[in-house]
Amino acid sequence: MSVKAYGAREGTRPLEPMTIFRRQPGCDDVQIQIAFCGICHSDIHQVRSEWAGTLYPCVPGHEIVGRVIAVGSHVPHFRPGDLVGVGCIVDSCRHCQDCAEGLENYCDQLTMTYNGPSADAPGHTLGGYSQQIVVHQRYVLRIRHPESQLAAVAPLLCAGITTYSPLRHWQTGPGKKVGVVGIGGLGHLGIKLAHAMGAHVVAFTTSDAKRDAAKALGADEVVLSHHAAEMEEHARSFDFILNTVAVAHSLEPFIALLKRDGTMTLVGAPATPHPSPEIFSLIAKRRTLAGSMIGGLPETQEMLDFCAEKGIVADIELIHAGQINDAYERMLKGDVHYRFVMDNATLEP
Repeated sequence: MSVKAYGAREGTRPLEPMTIFRRQPGCDDVQIQIAFCGICHSDIHQVRSEWAGTLYPCVPGHEIVGRVIAVGSHVPHFRPGDLVGVGCIVDSCRHCQDCAEGLENYCDQLTMTYNGPSADAPGHTLGGYSQQIVVHQRYVLRIRHPESQLAAVAPLLCAGITTYSPLRHWQTGPGKKVGVVGIGGLGHLGIKLAHAMGAHVVAFTTSDAKRDAAKALGADEVVLSHHAAEMEEHARSFDFILNTVAVAHSLEPFIALLKRDGTMTLVGAPATPHPSPEIFSLIAKRRTLAGSMIGGLPETQEMLDFCAEKGIVADIELIHAGQINDAYERMLKGDVHYRFVMDNATLEP
């Protein structure tokens, strides 16, 4: 079946309207009418071939929320009318140790929501900048937020789980001092989540103008990362630091803030590598520099339920499909508070 979409035909061209094809739902499939799709910074990297391996036409979008319109005969837990979401994953091998443990995000045969291998035309997956999507039931998530919050829920499917997973894995909670580096699409949710988990949250920013905004999000303290005296006040004091910055920068000043056995986890994915940190700052205090990538399906559902319970959604700017190229340019300038979300109803001329 044909549906309207927005995508890129090559890396040097802007996104444009196009028609794509979705398979008819099989016995294990869920067909979803997409209401909203979040705009992720990784969409830009993929569309513009800044990460290797982009397949064209490229239809981005992996922060998908909408309503079920049909289900296959073997789908017991969803029915037409349900509010659901689809994140970064639409398939995996389903039998490796990672899949068995609900960590499909680390499966070696992970299929991403777009730009992954697929038996469907055109031979690779096409994402959420489209009217509909058909997904195996395993990779569909239930939305329990009020429908009025649906657009602001969309970024939770990537930005939310990207920050929630490391906060949970490294046991953020009461009695822990947690830093969040960067107050953007990822960072603003990191602050909200760490605060809701009961941690003492310190936000790091390069902009003095963001102090009040960070505190409104839930930060207990705000530090200017280029202010040496403010940084020194927190030396050797953090249990955990979540670094959300998606541009290459020096990690050394933040590693120095970790206490013994503290961890800094990187979740931002820059187009060029960070400078290598000084090894002695790690070994002297048995500090850890780590990475984390989204989350598996059980943890993503846990995150969505936690956010529904705590009233957490993203701070968004809603756009129509024809604004997507302008939104990309604004994202590159940091001109968004804090996440763009597409109204997919505007894909219809």
